[in-house]
Amino acid sequence: MPESRASRDEVRVAVSTVIVALRPHPRTGTSVLWLPLVRRTREPFAGRWALPGGWVPADEGLAAAAARNLFETTRLQPAYLEQLYAFGDVGRSPTGRVVSIVYWALVRAEQADAASEGENVRWVMADELPELAFDHNRIVEYALWRLRTKMEYSRIAHAFLGETFTLTELRHVHEAVLGRPLDPANFRRSIESSPAIVRTDERVTGGRHRPPRLYRYNTAIELADNGPLGTP
Repeated sequence: MPESRASRDEVRVAVSTVIVALRPHPRTGTSVLWLPLVRRTREPFAGRWALPGGWVPADEGLAAAAARNLFETTRLQPAYLEQLYAFGDVGRSPTGRVVSIVYWALVRAEQADAASEGENVRWVMADELPELAFDHNRIVEYALWRLRTKMEYSRIAHAFLGETFTLTELRHVHEAVLGRPLDPANFRRSIESSPAIVRTDERVTGGRHRPPRLYRYNTAIELADNGPLGTP
């Protein structure tokens, strides 16, 4: 039977999520970027890893659909999901025209550790991704590019840290996201000259050496971005 015009012209809407966490490298122990992936259990691309996501029902908002799909697959509940971009190339799905609205969020290591893992859910290092289903490698590449380009001028690192942190902890976050080492002295000078960071009167307790000072972000400053990650 010939395909009807309605089925040929149908455009379906899906949501996908790129969740990024800092977790230790299994060999070096240094913090690197990780993402949760889910294994597809049906065609197309059955058995291949993909970003968490699914279809958007007619009676559900985009952000709500993204949060629901993410929780159903990984049990992750980020405090904030931000819309990253829309991917809608004509040939991105072999089953028909699909437009994916992609969301992203950053989670702390303890949140990532609490996420469910199993045969069909796995955390993978961002620099060692397998070949993913659909155009999901391209989506991850774009998300990481956005993350790294914003690292220099927004409070991206805050999403990976607690309310207070040492400059060493902050530098390690920058190094993990940027994928390169930073000179400690230059980094300290740059950070301490920034009005976005405030010295506290607190220091890390314990340890054999002089305890490092704790810092926090200056919440009084109006930052350039409109949210934890900004808008694309």
